[in-house]
Amino acid sequence: MNEPMNDSVRIVEVGPRDGLQNEKPIVPTATKIALIDRLSAAGLRSIEATSFVSPKWIPQLADAAEVFAGIQKFEGVSYPVLVPNLQGYERALAVGVREVALFTGASEAFTRQNINASIEESIDRFRPILERAGNDGVRVRGYVSTTLGCPYQGAVDVRDVVRVARRIHDLGCYEVSLGDTIGVGTPSKARAMLKAVADEVPMGALAVHFHDTRGQALANVFACVEEGVRVVDAAVSGLGGCPYATGASGNVATEDVVYLLHGMGFVTGVDLDALVETGQWISNEIGRLNGSKFGRALAATTAAA
Repeated sequence: MNEPMNDSVRIVEVGPRDGLQNEKPIVPTATKIALIDRLSAAGLRSIEATSFVSPKWIPQLADAAEVFAGIQKFEGVSYPVLVPNLQGYERALAVGVREVALFTGASEAFTRQNINASIEESIDRFRPILERAGNDGVRVRGYVSTTLGCPYQGAVDVRDVVRVARRIHDLGCYEVSLGDTIGVGTPSKARAMLKAVADEVPMGALAVHFHDTRGQALANVFACVEEGVRVVDAAVSGLGGCPYATGASGNVATEDVVYLLHGMGFVTGVDLDALVETGQWISNEIGRLNGSKFGRALAATTAAA
């Protein structure tokens, strides 16, 4: 990239869902609501609020209905929620959800282990949701996990990533998020994977989702943005972890991604100072180290001043 671009990149903030569901403590409902409201006020325009899964499987998000009902709905902001099946979709619809996300994987072994279904079976579960959503005017986003590696089978064939991404896009997912679930990817591999998928699915319908297990997430974001992706998933303060990668850190921190993108000349619409303040606040609330390097650096500079 030879010069800054006046282009924009949309951040999909996944901290309240993908982040908090992997944090050990059960976060109070009021704290979750305050977090989402702070993120909305900081300028994020797509905030994944929660997940309507069974509390038996993810007790951290058992209060999904209360959280969604309690947040302020900022004009122009979307609040997607993850739903695992038609029952979850109906629960979400009952509280006014207008965008949902569906989840599958590029690894057969991971999909069977994680949701007790084959990839084909998981996609079959999408069909009634997509049909209902089309009739209800609800937008549907799709996740493809383990695009760069699997904790059970190891390497994942990029052809499998392309096949699954194309299938769920053709079925009606307006956007497909490509996830490095265990954080094994490097920039060259991430770029090659994105490029292969973009040969079959329009780049404008793709997003990237990187975990920072091996410290490569921000570099992977940079490579994929250079390749042309314009939607990036991230979690404030790097919230989360990964139950399939022992000791793994969480998602790439939203603060670090926004700092990178602003430095590249992109517009995000995010107030970075307000975002950093929110990241430090939620870190204090749940008693964890702030996972954002930029957030920690700014806090140290402020304290020294």
